[in-house]
Amino acid sequence: MGVVVTVFRVPPPVRRVLVELPAVVLPAIAVLLGVPPFEWSVAAALVACALLPLRHLWPPLGLLGSFWALAGGLGWPPAIVALYTLGRRCRRVGMLAPWLVATLAVSITPVLLTQDLPIGRIVLMVAFVALYAGAPAALGLLVSTRARLTESLRQLEQAREEALAASRDAARAQERARIGREIHDAVGHHATLIAVGAAAIAASTAEEETRRGAEQLRVLAKRALAEMRAALGLLDGSEHVAGLTEIPALVAGSRAAGVAVEFDERGDPVEVAPGTGRAVYRVVQESLTNAARHAAGARVSVLLHWRSTELVVEVRNGPTAATSRRPDTGGGAGLTGLAERVSAAGGDLTAGARPGGGFAVRAVFPLDPPPPAPVEPAREQEPALS
Repeated sequence: MGVVVTVFRVPPPVRRVLVELPAVVLPAIAVLLGVPPFEWSVAAALVACALLPLRHLWPPLGLLGSFWALAGGLGWPPAIVALYTLGRRCRRVGMLAPWLVATLAVSITPVLLTQDLPIGRIVLMVAFVALYAGAPAALGLLVSTRARLTESLRQLEQAREEALAASRDAARAQERARIGREIHDAVGHHATLIAVGAAAIAASTAEEETRRGAEQLRVLAKRALAEMRAALGLLDGSEHVAGLTEIPALVAGSRAAGVAVEFDERGDPVEVAPGTGRAVYRVVQESLTNAARHAAGARVSVLLHWRSTELVVEVRNGPTAATSRRPDTGGGAGLTGLAERVSAAGGDLTAGARPGGGFAVRAVFPLDPPPPAPVEPAREQEPALS
């Protein structure tokens, strides 16, 4: 049997009242317990305590109100609360000094004017007042200083972590650039030689079939170079990455290479995340490549079906007259790597032989909208003396 705990959130205005209420009531009770009834000083004490909540609007205001109680000899509780708040708001000891002197003057001047005290008593009274006024103010200043130091340390730690992250990113970028240069120099050289050789064959042969084959080889070599440069661009983010908008061009390129492709898009397209767009493009690209390699001469259909909550991508090829082997499913370059890419985009990939012959690849990507960002309650700002 579980225990259900209900948590009630107190609105900020109510919370402020609950916090300030003891600061008003307790000093008032402490003052009034030592005051004979029906005297003017009772009203002064109540005014002093009532002004305490206003110290958040202007910190010295609460202290000025407590001067009524000090001048009437009604005690220190309101002044202690006000001095602590003043210490919290001040950033330097020099800002506190005038208010401490004013508190000292207000508290001892009535006594000096009404009583003839020896110098020793006056010194003790000044020391007593300085302790009563200085202790809460010093405590408030200490708490404020500690809070500022804690925030400074937090900011320094955050800056240090950001600097370390930037250093790691720079090191990774340099390593990616080095790997990219190595791949470009090694693979790009041979792909360029293939394209140049194919162009030379196409220009020198008189046979139409050989010329078309050489021309297709040249086009495919150039496309491989472009794909390699795009892949290398992923290492540093400098290259445009193919997505949904490039799928029609991809289909057109397959048609130019001799693949009979039909492209159909249904539903209302919506904007998707870049990772989803790249995954959809790779599904179509890999499926068309497998169809051209393992089902030459078969008709291929590409379908993008936009539904309310998902995008369905289907690539199907029909049977061929000649028996063709099943597309390669091993390694990162086959369907296994494609399934990992689709899964990384939050989708699901299925692939297999069709009952009537041929092969089908189907990927489903969710289109659920992202959840709304939580709304943080506005924090109340309190004035500070600088």
